[in-house]
Amino acid sequence: MDVNAAVAAAAAIAGVCTGVIAMLAFRWSERDQKRPTRTSLHTDPVLPPGVDTVLSVLRSSAVVLDEADSVVKASSAAYALGLVRGGKLAVEPMLQMARDTRRDGEIRQVELDLPRRGTGRGDALAVSARVAPLGSRLVLLLVEDLTEARRIEAVRRDFVANVSHELKTPVGALSLLSEAVMDASDDPEAVERFAGRMQIEATRLTSLVQELIDLSRVQNDDPLEDAEPVPVDELVAEAIDRSRHQASHKQITMAAGGTADLQIWGNRGQLAAALGNLVENAVNYSPARTRVGIAARRVSAPGGDLVEVAVTDQGIGISDKDKERIFERFYRVDPARSRATGGTGLGLAIVKHVAASHGGEVTVWSSEGQGSTFTLRLPEAAAHRDRAAGRGGGTGGGLDEETATPQGGGTATAATAATTTYEPIPAPEVLP
Repeated sequence: MDVNAAVAAAAAIAGVCTGVIAMLAFRWSERDQKRPTRTSLHTDPVLPPGVDTVLSVLRSSAVVLDEADSVVKASSAAYALGLVRGGKLAVEPMLQMARDTRRDGEIRQVELDLPRRGTGRGDALAVSARVAPLGSRLVLLLVEDLTEARRIEAVRRDFVANVSHELKTPVGALSLLSEAVMDASDDPEAVERFAGRMQIEATRLTSLVQELIDLSRVQNDDPLEDAEPVPVDELVAEAIDRSRHQASHKQITMAAGGTADLQIWGNRGQLAAALGNLVENAVNYSPARTRVGIAARRVSAPGGDLVEVAVTDQGIGISDKDKERIFERFYRVDPARSRATGGTGLGLAIVKHVAASHGGEVTVWSSEGQGSTFTLRLPEAAAHRDRAAGRGGGTGGGLDEETATPQGGGTATAATAATTTYEPIPAPEVLP
């Protein structure tokens, strides 16, 4: 009996000990789970409530630093700009600003030029950095990318400078000519000569102002708001008629060909201006007694069929270095010749903006002394394409019998357009 009691007492004591040990282990585990780890000190929960949500909607690149200059939070834009690498702020001037702000609590802002990473380009990344305290231990860094804003501002300054220069030339000429007319009031022949020059300068000034208005309109307006199916044949006819007088004066033959009954979806006025500028340039920069060709065709593209209108001339051609800049505003390959022909340097810039706003593009192929081909590619009017398919029109390959122009399927580069689209046009020569 005593033995049994002793065994029972020992078992009870063992059970109590086991329970105590289990309870202590459970409490220790709970406390260990609640204890902050080294990594948890640098995660989102250390941010004040709501800050994480605010940072996620900011357009600026955001970086939050702790008292050890470690990155607690960084937006994806901050990584994309190369501000954060290896959990550290990689821009020393910004890091120094954060330390100064942590020390005295003052908000600081500075603009910096940072080298671009991995692009191999020499241009810098312009940013504006603002540092402010966030609570008692953290510092918030907001970085705004100013590169595009600076580029636009530089373009605006160049544009204003170019406009001022271009307007100054005819206005100054008109002022001098008017003085000359006054001084030659008793010489009818001189008055007539000066008056003729005044008319030329006034016409140049009018053309420049009108093209500035046209450029402003195509840049600011949405052409697809008043879009409609525009027949390409009518656009080509208008472009030819616009340059007919100048072409007749230089004995230049203008030939139209290609696929008939094509339609483009867009603003008729802007499309007519763009194609008219291409044809007018071809006539102005071609020698006398040569030929200018305009041809249209349908080409297949992944996003839908395109209408390709190519304008080929037998003019002086364009060098490789000039081809990269001819679509810039006021850029002229030959300034002296441009002024002699009345060119303002805005025609091709208008063409580029019209093509882009209509979802298309304009390209150029040229060889010095052999001429140029400007190709305007724009989306075909969907409704017209559907009707053509209903009539069994299709877009199969083949050549037009009269113009040797490829019809339907396939695509062509600007270089091949100069050779395959205009086979009937002879090589540059002076016709008898």
